[in-house]
Amino acid sequence: MIKSMTAFARAVHTKETITAEAVIRSYNSRHLDFAVYLPDTCQGQEEEIKKIVTRYHHRGRMEIRVTVQDEGSQESGFDVDEAKAVAYFKALKQVTERLGLSREPELADVLSARNIIVPAVENPDQALLTQVVSEAVDLAARDLDRMRRAEGENLYRDLMARITAIEDQMDLLQTRAGDIPVLYKKRLEERLARLTADQGEIDPVRLAQEVAILADKSDVSEEIVRISSHIQQFRKTMNADRSRGQNLNFLIQEFNREFNTIGSKAGQAALSHMVVDLKSKLEKIREQVQNIE
Repeated sequence: MIKSMTAFARAVHTKETITAEAVIRSYNSRHLDFAVYLPDTCQGQEEEIKKIVTRYHHRGRMEIRVTVQDEGSQESGFDVDEAKAVAYFKALKQVTERLGLSREPELADVLSARNIIVPAVENPDQALLTQVVSEAVDLAARDLDRMRRAEGENLYRDLMARITAIEDQMDLLQTRAGDIPVLYKKRLEERLARLTADQGEIDPVRLAQEVAILADKSDVSEEIVRISSHIQQFRKTMNADRSRGQNLNFLIQEFNREFNTIGSKAGQAALSHMVVDLKSKLEKIREQVQNIE
């Protein structure tokens, strides 16, 4: 079953005092690409996070953001940056003396500086942190997979309807294409009749040869057979166990090549219009296929 490449998932996992939230957004991409944003305490987990996501997804750009909250760290108190406090006090005193101010710096002046007293940073249980983050990412990756599959079902129905419309129109085109040699023969006879109006009857053998040459050049039966084969392969790929957007994209290119060849051989306006309409239908399929994993 095919899967869409665009989706969003969010998961929260808590164990003991640690809560991790993982948010994953996926976008179209030719390959599997990652953009991972982690808090400082989780920087060593990036490769493990990529491995977790790769279990469920094989293509697309994955934007992963992880946030962590440790409730236990709220009871750890505060840290005082004594060196910064002393340096700041000395700087204030120096400014006071230079300006000839009578007021001495006070504790409140020192505390007004940023980052003198800050919440104490307590190193979390790294093993527990790693486990919680990994499980949150796994939950999000699985949820993302479900969403991509659900969107893939919508794409499946749409694309199968569109490829059936192309197949139906190809049946009509095949019928019309059978008239091309007759049309070329008629045009050739009219042209030769004008050119040999004063030379008597046209050599039927020579006419037959020219008609055969034109008929061969205008024959689109091979292109029609190949398109029929592409349609069967398209359906087979759509029903494969694993989503294969790149294979579908290649088939679209092959469809387009055959349509261009038929268009160049078309000898009547109606047939040319049919080819234009087929290419328009194909373009809509191509746009959808770009979103398939």
